[in-house]
Amino acid sequence: MNKTDMKIFEEKESEVRSYCRSFPAVFTKAKGSTMWDEDGNEYIDFFAGAGALNYGHNDEKMKQALVDYIMSDGITHSLDMATSPKATFLTAFNQIILEPRGLNYKVMFPGPTGTNTVEAALKLARKVTGRTDIISFTNGFHGMTIGSLSVTGNAFKRKGAGIPLTNVVTMPYDNFLTDELDTLDYLEQFLTEGGSGVDIPAAVILETVQGEGGINAARTEWLQRLERLCKEHDILMIIDDVQAGIGRTGTFFSFEEAGLTPDIVCLSKSIGGYGLPLALTLFKPELDIWEPGEHNGTFRGNNHAFVTATVALENWKTPDFQDSIQRKAELVHHFLTAIVEKYPDLKGTVKGRGLMKGIRCEDCSLAGSVAAEAFKRGLIMETAGFDDEVFKLFPAVTIPEETLKAGLEIIEESVRAALGIKEPILN
Repeated sequence: MNKTDMKIFEEKESEVRSYCRSFPAVFTKAKGSTMWDEDGNEYIDFFAGAGALNYGHNDEKMKQALVDYIMSDGITHSLDMATSPKATFLTAFNQIILEPRGLNYKVMFPGPTGTNTVEAALKLARKVTGRTDIISFTNGFHGMTIGSLSVTGNAFKRKGAGIPLTNVVTMPYDNFLTDELDTLDYLEQFLTEGGSGVDIPAAVILETVQGEGGINAARTEWLQRLERLCKEHDILMIIDDVQAGIGRTGTFFSFEEAGLTPDIVCLSKSIGGYGLPLALTLFKPELDIWEPGEHNGTFRGNNHAFVTATVALENWKTPDFQDSIQRKAELVHHFLTAIVEKYPDLKGTVKGRGLMKGIRCEDCSLAGSVAAEAFKRGLIMETAGFDDEVFKLFPAVTIPEETLKAGLEIIEESVRAALGIKEPILN
């Protein structure tokens, strides 16, 4: 087979391309937590499609269900018409996920991406409350369309909008200023003082663990207090679980540990199971005041994704799956803590929760160096944060422990290489 000429991407694909610059290879095959390029090189995947592949690549059960469905000439595209795969998914999602967690949500299918579900959530919150403003948080990331960008903190991303991004007030996320200061004191003062200039908003939107913003995990008590503030001031709470959800933090929803019941929840990425585009906007039944067709999207009826998503939900029928995620998360946490202690020149801080972890480097360039060294050694891993100061571990939640440990060994080798340390440091 002829080798791909990389010039085709350089000459014909837009300069906006990103990940192919960090991972300069032509990938041809993937299975589980392993990818291969056309030269036969093998890579452990600690990227997982930026959280879209929490169940790994080409899961056998999902693949077989999808192949069987395609071969039976099942409906592919249906907008929001009734189909049997959609009915099966809705039934499974309610029985396996919502009911056992005591959650009662209506399910809306917007367009099939993360930014689509956020746009739907913002629109619904404004429609329900009759208010225009949204409170977002520093370092939050919610998508690349105009509404989602307006509640995103990253200045570089916001600049791409080309127009003013309005009707949003940004407040400091947990620990944004110092570890000692409760930033909700600041928010509460703005909500209660008549001279603050901040009107009561329609909603607050946040990630319980900020992915692109630097793997910042809000404390349980901070999240619980924020929910109380929302209730006191009749503000809707929107949790963006596009990246932090579907097992990434150790539970299906990232807010379960804090015992929250958000008014609106945004899901996408791994909800489809197989990497197929799918998004859900969940909201309390009393908020369902949409008129038919008031918000829609041509590809909201992705039946192939309904098929694989239903198979993916089978994993959550017993506690064993969640327990296995939490065991692997504990292994990762111990490893990262040890790395920070063994390599003080890294000046690192462990960030995140569950299998959404990373190390923040005081020297921002070090995180990128570690990720680049890891790729040379056969590990795919990205960086996060405004200055790409965090190297970010996002293995599939289904990754075998031996593969996970092999990836962690590569990370330690890469840290040594980035720091210019030639010999291993003994524990």
